[in-house]
Amino acid sequence: MSNLEGAPVEASDVRGRVAELHAIREQVRRGPSERATQAQKAKGKLTARERIALLLDEGSFSEVEPLRRHRATGFGLESKKPYTDGVITGWGTVHGRTVFVYAHDFRIFGGALGEAHATKIHKIMDMAIAAGAPLVSLNDGAGARIQEGVSALAGYGGIFQRNTRASGVIPQISVMLGPCAGGAAYSPALTDFVFMVRETSQMFITGPDVVRAVTGEEITQNGLGGADVHAETSGVAHFAYDDEETCLEEVRYLLSLLPQNNRENPPRVASEDPADRTGEALLDLVPADGNRPYDMRKVIEELVDDGDYLEIHERWATNIICALSRLDGRVVGIVANQPQSLAGVLDIEASEKAARFIQMCDAFNIPIITLLDVPGFLPGVDQEHGGIIRHGAKLLYAYCNATVPRISVILRKAYGGAYIVMDSQSIGADLTYAWPTNEIAVMGAEGAANVIFRKQIAEADDPEAMRARMVKEYKAELMHPYYAAERGLVDDVIDPAETRSVLIKSLAMLATKHADLPSRKHGNPPQ
Repeated sequence: MSNLEGAPVEASDVRGRVAELHAIREQVRRGPSERATQAQKAKGKLTARERIALLLDEGSFSEVEPLRRHRATGFGLESKKPYTDGVITGWGTVHGRTVFVYAHDFRIFGGALGEAHATKIHKIMDMAIAAGAPLVSLNDGAGARIQEGVSALAGYGGIFQRNTRASGVIPQISVMLGPCAGGAAYSPALTDFVFMVRETSQMFITGPDVVRAVTGEEITQNGLGGADVHAETSGVAHFAYDDEETCLEEVRYLLSLLPQNNRENPPRVASEDPADRTGEALLDLVPADGNRPYDMRKVIEELVDDGDYLEIHERWATNIICALSRLDGRVVGIVANQPQSLAGVLDIEASEKAARFIQMCDAFNIPIITLLDVPGFLPGVDQEHGGIIRHGAKLLYAYCNATVPRISVILRKAYGGAYIVMDSQSIGADLTYAWPTNEIAVMGAEGAANVIFRKQIAEADDPEAMRARMVKEYKAELMHPYYAAERGLVDDVIDPAETRSVLIKSLAMLATKHADLPSRKHGNPPQ
């Protein structure tokens, strides 16, 4: 009744045509061939439709343009025109909320992008922007379809333009489930979050063969652009997982913490964790001695609902923590120094990591909680020559530009420029609290005493005793826990055990916050 390899043949009646339609749909569902499917499985990868089924709520997927075929000729393409043209597009729901998705089908042309393939992606991106719903891309493609030449390259340009137009308007999530090379890698880099799967996904601008030819360096695909490289070294990937099932489940979790678009608030859920729960454990988690390290993650677990949070960029720039969580059911973004890593100092990578996270939170109406325990910016020639000034300014700019509710809590140290940059009251924090262990100062007491009392120490009969005395005097005068509160730079000094309830009450008050920025096309943030 139909020619499944070419154009449909005419059926004699409506029932015949419907039967023909169902036969074509079945072919589309199966894909190009069983052999191609087995080749995909042999690489340890799921098919595009299996991935979509894991991402979306069961039975919710509606496909767009499943019968699309390319119109290219030459190089044998005219005799090979599979349905979908190597990309599956459509929408469904995640936890009952609309989500748009496109997934490369590596079984067809290796998932390579041609003109028809690109047009399908452009259409689903436009639909997501118009509907105001998140867009998830499941990437598993070999780059531009060489046989179609510049038309394929222009297709990427259309994707990049839409990524940029959607930025800060709808959440965009890229899930890397196979190769992504050359210019194709720029689309994920333009999105809000990048997920990768170990061993099977790679991202790079130039592959190992080109690297070898140009520089003589020998390296594998995973060594050059694998999940661990991008999660730990480059910072390109926010998340890395061992298998596709876990990866896609975490994508669903992330979506549950994000709003549909920039005009909505994140979904609030009922919490069984009491809002007035005290955190007595906090009194023992954080040592009073500012030189002793501790794990800030344990502090976060004690504060948030049920100890549950999603850390962003967990393995990159580990001296700062960025996480999404909930307080009394409200989604919050948490930025916290991590004393366990580099004593929690700010450096180039930590500044970039936190700045991008703050911008994301501000774009999508997520309040920001900042937990401070920062000794300053990391000193060193490499940091200065690497541009710590402009990179640190990115963090400062992000905080100053954010209009969402902003609450900071100073646990221990908050020294120098790092104190100002980490959402101090002077740059616009709505509320600033401090624990009785806080030390807010230009620098540590030892360093300050060496500068201020250099002459007295040098002339003393016992310089070390004089230094100790001056350090004690400086602490007593300028670094006691209530110095900043007495001058209105801290709204209150609170019992650490009451931090959760204080934050929840403050967030409830700030829920209706409205702030206007000056009229402008856009700012010009530090680069």
